[in-house]
Amino acid sequence: MQRLFAGTPFDRPPTCERCGRLEAECTCPPPILEPVRIAPDKQTARVRLEKRVKGKVVTVVANLSAEGNDLPELAAKLKEKCGSGGTVKDGLVEIQGDHVTTVENALKVLGYRTKRG
Repeated sequence: MQRLFAGTPFDRPPTCERCGRLEAECTCPPPILEPVRIAPDKQTARVRLEKRVKGKVVTVVANLSAEGNDLPELAAKLKEKCGSGGTVKDGLVEIQGDHVTTVENALKVLGYRTKRG
């Protein structure tokens, strides 16, 4: 009786592409995947002011993809520039207080295009 996949790549045991050993015997370190980053000049950030239920005002930066940007690092830079607190929620950067012009200017310095609203 012949094997179903005899002589095909499915018949041979899998080998490592880097060292050529069997995958079970391979000692190569796992590949480090660099996150794909989108250039700031190819993105447009939406900066708007929102009022919360209790009357507090928050500056929100939207339209930046979480996969293409390091949003926590961006939020830290914006919080430092504005001198206030903030957070990253659901892919949005929120800065406490009315800092629309400051955030807009800081984003432009970093290379982002900005729009209000």
